[in-house]
Amino acid sequence: MSDHVLIVEDEETYRDSLRFIFEREGFRVTLAATGRQGIDAFERDGADIVLLDLMLPEVSGTDVFRAIRARSDVPVVMVTARDDQIDKIIGLELGADDYVTKPYSGRELVARVRNVLRRRGAGPADVHDEPTRLAVGGFTLDPERLSVAKDGVTQSLPPKEFALFHLLVANAGRVLTRQVIIDRVWGADYFGDTKTLDVHIKRLRGRIEDEPSSPRHVQTVRGVGYTFEP
Repeated sequence: MSDHVLIVEDEETYRDSLRFIFEREGFRVTLAATGRQGIDAFERDGADIVLLDLMLPEVSGTDVFRAIRARSDVPVVMVTARDDQIDKIIGLELGADDYVTKPYSGRELVARVRNVLRRRGAGPADVHDEPTRLAVGGFTLDPERLSVAKDGVTQSLPPKEFALFHLLVANAGRVLTRQVIIDRVWGADYFGDTKTLDVHIKRLRGRIEDEPSSPRHVQTVRGVGYTFEP
């Protein structure tokens, strides 16, 4: 089954060119000319990956990104006509998987999209975060008591740290992006400093790792997010 790319691009010339390029490469393509159309198209048909222009009419690219992230962990590649470092920072700090500046090579763009799909795994991923009792990798998590047991020792965690650890353990072996973690633990409407996540990860490691400075279980995946290794 071919990968499905949703292209949200307000410039008709780029839209037509991208449709031709991606269909030639075997992708199924859905086009949207405005931010609102992009959100509607994603809600209606989903996608395996989204190519999203930052500068859009009706609804901005950043707001489209947030709307998509509130529903799914689907990979997103941000596009902008401005070679501006601040745009790149905004795109990547939101949690975008890659960033492309116009004008771009069609061949390079397809290669980068394929690379993101390969790295993240094609298709919208279901993140498991239901508050159930878990026993993974020697840890037992009890959501009713907000406690973690390991090697016969049980300790209570603050609510946010427990929610963070539960999310990671429930998705053991899978890399979760920073934005997905923030959306699931702090809520999709959280717009505070993303360094809050790093602070909580550091505190969590101090509680559950034998050597917090060289963590075995809660690992950083540079430029992407975090993963729990049993």
